[in-house]
Amino acid sequence: MLKEHAKLMKVFSDSGEIVGRKKLQKIIYIAKKLGLPFYEKYDFHFYGPYSEELTLQVEELCNLGFLDEVKEKKGGYYQYRYSSTESGREFLHQCELDLKDIKSYIDEVNRQSSRFLELVSTILYFEGMAQQEVKEKVFTIKSKQRYTDEEFAEAIIYIEKLKNLS
Repeated sequence: MLKEHAKLMKVFSDSGEIVGRKKLQKIIYIAKKLGLPFYEKYDFHFYGPYSEELTLQVEELCNLGFLDEVKEKKGGYYQYRYSSTESGREFLHQCELDLKDIKSYIDEVNRQSSRFLELVSTILYFEGMAQQEVKEKVFTIKSKQRYTDEEFAEAIIYIEKLKNLS
């Protein structure tokens, strides 16, 4: 059980801080799609791929005192900031992980906006379809995001860049 929690702690440790629940969901989903050993089950949700399992694991890490969650009022919504605590770093230090060095991946995706990672993860969710079909699907189900052709093309290039990182 705690092995999956330790992998998440590695993500938080490598990132320093992750701002936003949606961003966290996308970082882990994209890592999973790139073949990194994350096993949370994902379903398609309003903001793209979403894992209830991941949400529960983060809640458990907070309850254990391994993860610090700061809730900030941001306009009309709340934003959450996550960072590992000293107890979390000690826990991680005691774990033996079968996770290769993921810091370059974490640094890269953590620099991106949640909106962009939502596009990238949605494209990856429909991987296996023809690119034009994926584009049509993304533009239909994500019409409120108003993604452009340029953003879609940038996301495709970005996915290839990430595949070369891993």
